[in-house]
Amino acid sequence: MHQMTLAEIARGLADKKFSSEELTKVLLARITQLDPQLNSFISLTEALALEQAKAADARRANGESGALLGAPIAHKDLFCTQGIRTSCGSKMLDNFKAPYDATVVAKLAAAGAVTLGKTNMDEFAMGSANESSWYGAVKNPWNLEHVPGGSSGGSAAAVAARLLPAATATDTGGSIRQPAAFTNLTGLKPTYGRVSRWGMIAYASSLDQGGPLARTAEDCAILLQGMAGFDQNDSTSIDEPVPDYSASLGDSLQGLRIGVPKEYFSAGLDPRIAELIQNSIKELQKLGAVIKEISLPNMQHAIPAYYVIAPAEASSNLSRFDGVRFGHRCEQPKDLIDLYKRSRGEGFGPEVQRRIMVGAYALSAGYYDAYYLKAQKIRRLVKNDFMAAFNEVDVILGPTTPNPAWKLGAKNSDPVAAYLEDVYTITANLAGLPGLSMPAGFVDGLPVGVQLLAPYFQEGRLLNVAHQYQLNTDWHTRTPTGF
Repeated sequence: MHQMTLAEIARGLADKKFSSEELTKVLLARITQLDPQLNSFISLTEALALEQAKAADARRANGESGALLGAPIAHKDLFCTQGIRTSCGSKMLDNFKAPYDATVVAKLAAAGAVTLGKTNMDEFAMGSANESSWYGAVKNPWNLEHVPGGSSGGSAAAVAARLLPAATATDTGGSIRQPAAFTNLTGLKPTYGRVSRWGMIAYASSLDQGGPLARTAEDCAILLQGMAGFDQNDSTSIDEPVPDYSASLGDSLQGLRIGVPKEYFSAGLDPRIAELIQNSIKELQKLGAVIKEISLPNMQHAIPAYYVIAPAEASSNLSRFDGVRFGHRCEQPKDLIDLYKRSRGEGFGPEVQRRIMVGAYALSAGYYDAYYLKAQKIRRLVKNDFMAAFNEVDVILGPTTPNPAWKLGAKNSDPVAAYLEDVYTITANLAGLPGLSMPAGFVDGLPVGVQLLAPYFQEGRLLNVAHQYQLNTDWHTRTPTGF
């Protein structure tokens, strides 16, 4: 059962080959047995899962249907779930039980999805390795000595190890796509505003976006269908009709114009990954796609701009965690200032403290114009590059990451080296574009991903390209040894 995709589970439940309750029990037992190796879960919600599974079976018995009805999933631990710990991977929120469900959680529950638990993540989504979590690092199931990517590493590791078929995740600068590449999954960051951020604990509000992590493009289409849509509770949510993402999966790629930016193939890219990307291009050409070299001239400025904007927004968003209203509070404070200082100093880990300080500095009087304002101007230039490129091509293709997954602890002493691993993913967040990573091969036994970017609200186009590619390749079917 654990080897089935979300689409296969939907068909099995519809054909009454097994019940949601049976499947849920199998997967909960598998998580209990195997997750100690991975540390991919922060909380298991066994009672809730069995209750939801029984309810889904009852709904099916009454004639209801739906691809997510009875399907087991997990939520990244920054989506608020009513009455269940929502920790954001931080000591600061270790004791926090959300009083309500995030819109994404509520929508998927209404569709009949079964929540198995909350997955581990970099603290407050700040990281590219899932090593900054207060609950310990997550291990990559392809090699337990390597990182799974971050910040959605728990969701990625759990799905890759076949502990469950799919999971929710979030992407601020590549936090869905990079873990997908490192663990041989398909991961989709939707257009900014496509998926509600209400109840999703914020890191950088103008960059964060929720999306699906699964083994196939077909499964991502199913999960995104349940997540997407306008939400009046979220002022950044866009009132745009949600298409049937599964309906366009079978479309032909004949004549599809794929742009390949020359800036992607610089000295920083592992040549073995470059070769796998070229192989992917050849596969898509066989399917009728037309390849064109393009340029994204401002890409080189994206990382410094991102690492001003994101920490600036984080310093503002995280100011609410002060030891007064909820979350961690220090013992016996001398006065209010001592309460603030010690609660935040004890509650936040080193990476979060580093980014708060960078952000506060960039927003301070005298530095706002020099750093934050300039970074926002670069952001506009990055967006303009993409708009010009999409006048010539339908999709942009390139590597998801410059290197395969590195060893645990390898970049802990040099945060900037870890930041540079986001070079190919952060531009989509700065511009608000949809992006997808799909499996493209292996380097030294570790998975590699290829990234696709499309114009606003063209998630269906990305899923179509990925699905057609996956019909003609088998990278996405490979399973890590021991799982």
